[in-house]
This record gives sequence, structure tokens and C-alpha cells, in this order.
Amino acid sequence: MTADRYNVPGLQRGLQMLAEFRRDSRELTGAELARRLDLPRASVFRILQTLEQMGFVERVGDSANYRLGIAVLRLGFEFLASMELTEFGRPVLDELSAASGQSAQLVVRDATDVVVVAKIAGTSSLVSAMQVGGRLPVHATALGRVLLAGMPMDQLSHLYAGKALPAFTAQTPASLADLHRRAAEDARRGYAISQGGFEAGVSTIAAPVFDEHGAVAAAVSVTIPASQIASLQQTRLAALVMQAASKLSRRIGGAAPAPLRPNALLEAEPA
Repeated sequence: MTADRYNVPGLQRGLQMLAEFRRDSRELTGAELARRLDLPRASVFRILQTLEQMGFVERVGDSANYRLGIAVLRLGFEFLASMELTEFGRPVLDELSAASGQSAQLVVRDATDVVVVAKIAGTSSLVSAMQVGGRLPVHATALGRVLLAGMPMDQLSHLYAGKALPAFTAQTPASLADLHRRAAEDARRGYAISQGGFEAGVSTIAAPVFDEHGAVAAAVSVTIPASQIASLQQTRLAALVMQAASKLSRRIGGAAPAPLRPNALLEAEPA
């Protein structure tokens, strides 16, 4: 007996259809969806009709295009609000943002995407891709490397099977072996840093949050409106981020070895 026996084909197709609406394809026609999913047009239009009635998709004016409806947004916010991780993470982000003066974020991994699930704005007017619900490529970001910490090479290869590693800057890993090596280095250090490596003029420092099994459940980060961070500032910010990640790990019942004590970083910084 296999799990496939219990699949509901219509529901599966409807969910696959919703997943086709992305940042780079916000509007799609029924014909485009039928072609992408290799489904009969009649089936696609029946599913679209159902999704439209429930508010999960909506027509774009008088055109043949559809886009995601408000029900998807409502469901997404209810999901974020119900996440224990997010509930425990917000006060930690508040403290981190206040101590650092920078925007603080909580992110999780969805396959090969980094997803922002909570954010506290800093005092700067920085505008970046780090918005709640925003997605970033795992392989090209410090956040992604933190979320991959401890993943064996065979699992990493399976995760990226058939997928390319688009180069965003000269700092983007060119191969899975390079990505695996960098993630391992970040794990040993206890945090990852990207200085203008994905968004021009924006630097990120991130540290892992661990669950009760010692696996990486999320990452805490700060974003700084600068392509380069001074050494002493980097040391201080890394310590604050690691402290925040450690605090959130404890709050969700997690535990992990500390490659580098955050307090030691702060103590090493001259007054």
C-alpha cells in the first residue's frame, strides 16, 4: 500500500496551480497553466473556477489573466501568526534590532528558497528584499548557507538535483561542492556574513537557530546598509546575532554546540 492511494488528484492539481504563481509570473492565463502543468484546458478552467469562487485566485480586469487572490494572503498571514517559531522569535528580533540599530529578520528554508517569516525594522531607511514573505535563493545568500549547515553532500545534491546555481555576483558559489564548503566554514565559525554579495550596498550577518534534535530550524539575521562593515562593527554585530539565535534556540527547546562563544566576541572588542 502506498501513500499515492490516498491522494486527491483534483486537490493536488489545484495546489500545483497555485504554486505556479510566483514573483516572476504573477499573472497567468488558463492556457498557460494548462501548458505548464500538462493538463487538459477543460480541467484547468474548472479548477480555476473553484479557486476563484473561494477567493484563492481572481481575474485581472476583463482579461484572460488570473492572479492570486486575497484568500492566499490571509492564509499565509494566519500560518505565520500560528508558527511557534515566529511567536517566540518576534521579541528576540525586537531586542536584536534595538541592540544593533539595524533591521532584524527571522527566516526559514523552503526547498531552495530562503523565506522571511518575521522582520523588525531598524533605524535606517534601508529598503531591501528582506521583507516578510520575501524569497531569496539559498545558494547565493549568507542566510541560505546558515540554513544548510550540517547538511551532508548527498542530501545537498538531492536538494539541487536538476537545478542550476544562477550566478548573481562574483561571490555566488559556482558549484555544489563550493556551496557545501562555505556552509561548513560558516557552521564552524557560528555565523555567516555577506558584504554586498547579493544586494548591492547591503550586508547581512546571520546565525542558525536549532531545534530539539540539533538540526537547523531557522536563522536570525541583521541587514546593514553598507557594502563593507568595519572589522570591530562586524565582531560586535556577529556576537549580537549569535546571542539572539542562541536565545531563540533555547526558547523553542533547541540546543546546539557553540563553535564560538558570542560573549567571547564581545569581550574581545575594545571599549
